[in-house]
Amino acid sequence: MVRGNAPTGLVPILATPFTASGELDISSLRSLVEFQLACGVDGLAVFGMASEGFALTAEERSAILREVRDVAGDELPLVAGVNGTSTVVAMEQARLAVAGGADHLMVLPPFLAKPNRQQVTDFFAEVATAAEATVMVQDAPGVTGVAIDGATIATLSRIPTITSVKVEAPPTPIKIAAVVEAAHESIAVLGGLNAASLIEEYDSGSVGTMPACEFADLLRSVLDELAAGKRADARETFGRLLPLIHIGMRPGQAWAVHKEVLRQRGIIASGTVRLPAQDLDLVTARALAEILDDLRLPTWRKVSA
Repeated sequence: MVRGNAPTGLVPILATPFTASGELDISSLRSLVEFQLACGVDGLAVFGMASEGFALTAEERSAILREVRDVAGDELPLVAGVNGTSTVVAMEQARLAVAGGADHLMVLPPFLAKPNRQQVTDFFAEVATAAEATVMVQDAPGVTGVAIDGATIATLSRIPTITSVKVEAPPTPIKIAAVVEAAHESIAVLGGLNAASLIEEYDSGSVGTMPACEFADLLRSVLDELAAGKRADARETFGRLLPLIHIGMRPGQAWAVHKEVLRQRGIIASGTVRLPAQDLDLVTARALAEILDDLRLPTWRKVSA
């Protein structure tokens, strides 16, 4: 059986709102968390790919954790991304995240100096043993260039504090099925890649999804319909959402897409991103506008700029 104390269900990766001048926008961050709570999410994640975690200072990471925990309360599971490119840096990030209120750590393998298979195992074992929170292995070879095969994940699942894995190795449904089989359901498997294959992932044994955060209300409907046995309704709702999911994976501009949708929905005040994230170009902006016209997503409330 899947080990307890692992994040499951709908756990969006929060965007990091900035002001028009590029500073951390606490007011918009709190509004964003309130929106997620209103959507009925099962947990929240910070410092993931969709958070622009690569562009945040240690002080900002601390402030984000503090504000998210304050708005979300003590009961909602909070996952913090760890992306240190060496064991000691990852362990430092892990300690600071736990001190800031994180319940779970979503850990990338080191990727600047590419590790071999044994080094991947040693890295996660060392971080997980030192961490004072449960660890999620983040399998994202498209970003890291580091492949983590099912057998390695099965080995890591024997470490008591490693309780989950987020699979972002395409095609994710096939990789999820392989991990579930290799680990004999001893680890919670969640899907990534912006929930682009959500229904197939659940069919393959996934117990959660960790997408971007601008459409949590629609994904909540999809998951609820699936749980209720309303598969046709779930597929219809999900099908309407697919164009937005796909444009939200556009290389270089994904962060700007997420934030522009949040801005237009009245959830955050500005769509500002930080280098090396890119602003929307005219082609992407036109395509996004057409998608949003078709979807007619409800606005939430206006956040002051």
